[in-house]
Amino acid sequence: MSDTSKIATLDSTIVDRLPVYSKTLFDAKATKQLSFERIAQELGRGEVAVAALFYGQAQASADDITRLSSLLGVERAELEKSMGGFPDRGRAGPMPPVEPLIYRLYEIVQNYGYAFKAVMNEKFGDGIMSAIAFSSKVEKEVDQDGVA
Repeated sequence: MSDTSKIATLDSTIVDRLPVYSKTLFDAKATKQLSFERIAQELGRGEVAVAALFYGQAQASADDITRLSSLLGVERAELEKSMGGFPDRGRAGPMPPVEPLIYRLYEIVQNYGYAFKAVMNEKFGDGIMSAIAFSSKVEKEVDQDGVA
């Protein structure tokens, strides 16, 4: 973890919309000063996929639970009991979103959704993309003016 990075913590304004285990995971993550990137390395997953586990938006495998338990120092049985079910996607926030970064992601869909659909249809034919079997990578990009 670089000196300029910070450890993401649980946003208290959405805690009541998340699974009970989210607070346990975030508290342990903060105590251990672990980034999602570091946890992802241990789990063999992408960092966004790991964050989705913390928010209850992805299904944890038995291996994920074992590794999280060991890495975070949380009882395996506690995680197994709470994380062993199905994810509950789409309830983490209001619609439209009010948190600025989340709103900007929503805005991308509002402004470019049909453009993405058209390009995907041309390239791949009729169908839909999966938001469940989805991967992403988060990187910092600096524009021509040096703004990140």
